Amino acid sequence: MITGLTNHLWQSTVFGAVAGLLTLALRKNQARARYWVWLAASAKFLVPFAPLVALGSHFAWRKTIVHAGATIVIERLGPKFPPVITASVTAAEPHPTSLVPILLWAFWCCGCAVVLLAWCVRWRRTAGIVRAAEPLTEGREVETLKRLQAPIEILSSTAHIEPGVFGIRRPILLWPAGISERLVDAQLEAILAHEMSHVRRRDNLAAALHMLVEAVFWFHPLVWWIGARLVEERETACDHEVLRLRSEPEVYAQGILKVCEYCLEAPLLCVSGVSGSDLKKRIQGIMAQRMAHDLGLARRLLLAVAGIAAIAVPIGIGLLNAPAGQAQSQAPAAPTPQFDVASIKPSAPDQRGMRISSSPGGTLNITNLPLKEMIMIAWSVQPFQISGGPAWIESLRYDISAKPDHKPKEDEESLMLQALLADRFQLKIHHETKELPIYALVVANKEGKLGPQLTASKEGGCTPFDPSQPPPPPPDPGKPPTLGCGNMMMGFDRLSAVSVQIEGLIPMLSRMLGRTVLDKTGLTGKFDISMHWTPDQSQAMQVPPGGPPPGMPQPQFDPNGPSIFSALQEQLGLKLESQKGPVDIIVIDHVEKPSEN
Repeated sequence: MITGLTNHLWQSTVFGAVAGLLTLALRKNQARARYWVWLAASAKFLVPFAPLVALGSHFAWRKTIVHAGATIVIERLGPKFPPVITASVTAAEPHPTSLVPILLWAFWCCGCAVVLLAWCVRWRRTAGIVRAAEPLTEGREVETLKRLQAPIEILSSTAHIEPGVFGIRRPILLWPAGISERLVDAQLEAILAHEMSHVRRRDNLAAALHMLVEAVFWFHPLVWWIGARLVEERETACDHEVLRLRSEPEVYAQGILKVCEYCLEAPLLCVSGVSGSDLKKRIQGIMAQRMAHDLGLARRLLLAVAGIAAIAVPIGIGLLNAPAGQAQSQAPAAPTPQFDVASIKPSAPDQRGMRISSSPGGTLNITNLPLKEMIMIAWSVQPFQISGGPAWIESLRYDISAKPDHKPKEDEESLMLQALLADRFQLKIHHETKELPIYALVVANKEGKLGPQLTASKEGGCTPFDPSQPPPPPPDPGKPPTLGCGNMMMGFDRLSAVSVQIEGLIPMLSRMLGRTVLDKTGLTGKFDISMHWTPDQSQAMQVPPGGPPPGMPQPQFDPNGPSIFSALQEQLGLKLESQKGPVDIIVIDHVEKPSEN
């Protein structure tokens, strides 16, 4: 949240600086053009760029190639598909509660409350003046408004306030009693023309919008500076409008000065009056008859380009920074590879363990897997990267046998599973990117010394996996299975692997910790690994569907054992560093239960 707010503040500040440069380029043109530029800079504080960036990311085309390797199994059962975790524990690194965000939030609330209270007090005072005022139905003021074709209610007030327009939806004109006797007809008409210009431009609505910006971002000096510029350009624009109606500059200036002499105070800033901004500067401008030039073609194009860029730039950033799994492509997409024949049926109620394998010919066999696990395998993601969907995608388990018409290539297997899920489960998804906490797996010490349970594999020290041979039978109950080359076994509190790369640990750690883990160890080669730890007892244990597979020993936890963080450092010589980074999230838009066949 703090990161998003910081990004929004600096983006709005840059936007305000660009608006300032635009007003400099338009300094000899109409004040209303500069007014709208400043109003856009004010509104930008209420409109973050993040939704436009997300929109750009959403428009980015999806890649058709997914990353290999996502999860871990008790034994490798197929040469291509990423395996499945059989048991895991959600662990969390303890973080002390910080009071800084709470104090900052309280400080902001106090400032916002003070600003809103000040506006509320002045608003109520002005509203009281309006309630005490009496409608004017005849007189010089009413006749002048008719000539100006201004159908607005005018109220006479005994309060010594300047003439002003009050209200947004149904504005009324507050007119101080006795001021008309001090003004000649030409001056009266000029003052009323000024106020009607405020009504036609809906300046009270714009003022209320900026009041909201000042209340929310009261701590930002640029907001208050923009407010002063808005009042200055607003009054200058109304002066230009009065002079455009052929009012004599000297008569108009004298009328403003007489109003200022008679009135002692001004109402709320959302009441558009006649004496706002730098009065001396305005009088000089009126007497010098500084009529602004109309916007030429070049400056109109400049404003148009600036407006388009304000929308196009954040969308473009979203397109360029689309997460992994999304990319733009100009080439036509190749046909998605699919299975030729597929059979799907619910798993037996007493089925235990999960299994996924592919035969040498490319036939995919899935046993006792819920749909959520299949999505994880197909898109190489972890449970925390899947959002939405009904509860049955985790509770119902299925057996699948899918046969292709040809032996698939290495990069086609995941695509074929994606197509199968889309066809038979009517699965529809989209990708989103979120800035979330992640972990970086690094070497624990500067010397690069590894732990005693992480040793380099010896060449020929294990039996290579042969996909042409049938999988070995399950071990006897209570005995751990025998691991071959490239195999990894994970339990609730232990991990064993033979001749695997460090990147093979990443999916298992990501699932256990509920965070994306990045391999930043820089270690190459293959290792034999043995690690044990005590799961965090405050976390609920995630039991795999149908219970642990045959041969998996029941967990026996040592209450005095190390945490997963300590075990990594003490036993493997590795450690996890908490960071922030973009995480690709799969959002399930639609899914249905498949029909049996």
